[in-house]
Amino acid sequence: DGISSQVVREYTRFAQETGMRLTFFVTGQYPSWSENIPQLRPLVESGQIQMANHTWTHPSLLEVSNGQVSSELGQTHDFLLKNYGVDATPYFRPPFGNHDARVDSVAASLGYTTPVMWHGSLSDAGQITPDQLREFAGKWIGEKRIVIGHANFPAVTECFGYIKDLILERKLQPVTLNDLYLKA
Repeated sequence: DGISSQVVREYTRFAQETGMRLTFFVTGQYPSWSENIPQLRPLVESGQIQMANHTWTHPSLLEVSNGQVSSELGQTHDFLLKNYGVDATPYFRPPFGNHDARVDSVAASLGYTTPVMWHGSLSDAGQITPDQLREFAGKWIGEKRIVIGHANFPAVTECFGYIKDLILERKLQPVTLNDLYLKA
């Protein structure tokens, strides 16, 4: 999502300091993605951070028209291309995981052929405590799993050390979607 500019900046710092590879699914309307371009763009250009599409305003795509699905994905696509120099296709993360054949068809017509679902979440779309976040991280971070965090509230920033240690302890290698699917 990326509601918080501060949390997006701290995720960027975490990536810089650890070398961990991340994919951000950008909800384009949030100023955090514009405000952090100077810090993020070098990591995007190097391939350490990948930018992908999470729509412009985060609606349930099942509840909007075909034109609105197209607009939601198109606005964020254009934003990422203009500001980060990346074509975010083929990956999009439908808000709330809500998609069906109609949504997928509209998305595919724009080049978004791969809706990305996840195995678990840090459950931080809303405010939770650092202890709760660590519990979710411990439950979900594991081999061959896509785990989502939201960059919305600061609790996660207090847990970066724990997350890093968990990844190292479990001998995991964080990757971007491009790494995973061997896209150059």
